[in-house]
Amino acid sequence: MKSFFSLAAAQVAPSLALCATSIVASTNLAQAADLTFNWKGDAGYSASGSFSYDETTTPAIISESGAGATKALQSLNISFFNPSQQLIATKDEVVNSVSSNQFFEFNFDTTTGNLFGAFDVGTGSRIGDVFLSNVEAPGRIFISPGATSYLYQNITADYSQLLDSSTNQIKASAVSEPTNILGTLVVGILGIALSSNKITFFSRKPKKIYRSYASKV
Repeated sequence: MKSFFSLAAAQVAPSLALCATSIVASTNLAQAADLTFNWKGDAGYSASGSFSYDETTTPAIISESGAGATKALQSLNISFFNPSQQLIATKDEVVNSVSSNQFFEFNFDTTTGNLFGAFDVGTGSRIGDVFLSNVEAPGRIFISPGATSYLYQNITADYSQLLDSSTNQIKASAVSEPTNILGTLVVGILGIALSSNKITFFSRKPKKIYRSYASKV
């Protein structure tokens, strides 16, 4: 005679199998890679953001520059915070694979997961806009991508104020995917149900610089 537990396992197994199949199918359909990035200035200002791209079509190296249709990025947003961790500005830099920033610079190695080279994100022409750049030094000087990143805020249509700077690396990290975790859990439970006759219960300082927006130097 079959025990209650073996009968329960037999009834649960088909449902779990269907659930696992659905999760695997939905995971395969979602091919977008989602990542976050963070930066911290020496004076306490900080920036954090996220970006995404299609893993099936994106090359190993992502290089974006200027406004208009992007080559690989589907989205990118960034937020800026003062030393008290209060939000001072936020911007959707790339929306639906289109950049709205003529000064936009972004380079990412999908193989190593590292940002590299030129980085200029958050720039806008409106008063109060904030941007983070490693290609523009104080004094309105465009330079080759360097180790120092500068944080600015537009105070007039023609002037920007230096808020902070740092040689701290802008770090990117992958966002965990709940569907993958759930799928692993379901498959694990399914294995238990199929291989056992019993169900196991378990617990679960400011400086003004000139910046022109007419054209990019």
